[in-house]
Amino acid sequence: MEGEITGQIGTGLALLVGVTHDDQEADAVYLVEKISGLRIFDDEDGKMNLSVLDVGGSILSVSQFTLYGDTRKGKRPSYSQAAGGDKAEPLYNRFNDLLRAKGLTVETGRFGAEMDVELVNWGPVTFWVESPQK
Repeated sequence: MEGEITGQIGTGLALLVGVTHDDQEADAVYLVEKISGLRIFDDEDGKMNLSVLDVGGSILSVSQFTLYGDTRKGKRPSYSQAAGGDKAEPLYNRFNDLLRAKGLTVETGRFGAEMDVELVNWGPVTFWVESPQK
């Protein structure tokens, strides 16, 4: 529905999540461990030393197949590396369930929908996190 808010968080991480043809559950498990433990929030001394779990933060997880848009040739991105919805949606949902199993509150958008995503980027601090198999 237009104007409907499907996910909203305060302190935490906004994740743009892309899935490729080669991704497996082991990749999701690795990424959940990595993301939930990344020490990227400031401690009392202003040093990036705390994880999203440490600060009691939440996750806004947004499916984003365009992350795997290949722009190396021509003017139109190729999305041949992005998994189709039949593979991507179950793995995306599993990823979110694994984050929840870590004790994190996870809000999402609507898979495959056109969405307006709004965020306040502290810092700005932005990281690209991939499974080591990539």
